[in-house]
Amino acid sequence: MDGISDLIIRIKNASAVGKETVSMPYSKMKEAILEVLAKEGFVKDVVKKGKKIFKSIEVGLVYNEYGPKVKGAERISHLSKRVYSGAKSLRKVMQGHGIMLVTTPKGVMTDAEARKQNVGGEPLFKIW
Repeated sequence: MDGISDLIIRIKNASAVGKETVSMPYSKMKEAILEVLAKEGFVKDVVKKGKKIFKSIEVGLVYNEYGPKVKGAERISHLSKRVYSGAKSLRKVMQGHGIMLVTTPKGVMTDAEARKQNVGGEPLFKIW
C-alpha cells in the first residue's frame, strides 16, 4: 500500500467530516511531508506518539470561517508510475491557491521553493 496516498486521503477525509485530529502510522517520509504542510499552514501541528515499532503521528487539522483548509488532494507520482519534473516544468496549483510537494535532492519542499532554488525532482501530490 502507498503510505503517501494514505496520508493525503486521511487528511482530506478527516477535514471533510470535521475531525480535529487524525492519526496514522509513522514514517520519516510522512514526517517530512507533514512538516512542510505545517509550515505552509495546511495542518496545525504534528506530534509523534509511541515507541519503537508502534509509532504513530497525530496531526491537528486547520479550519477557517469557510470550512476546512484542505479541500482536495491529488496524487501525481504513484508507485507504479513514477513522474519526474525539472524546475522549469513545475507549475502553480489552482492559480496559486494550492501547493505541490516535490521530493528533491535537497529534501521535501513545495513547488515554489523548488523553482526558487532551481531544483527538480519527483512531484508527490497537489493539495488545495
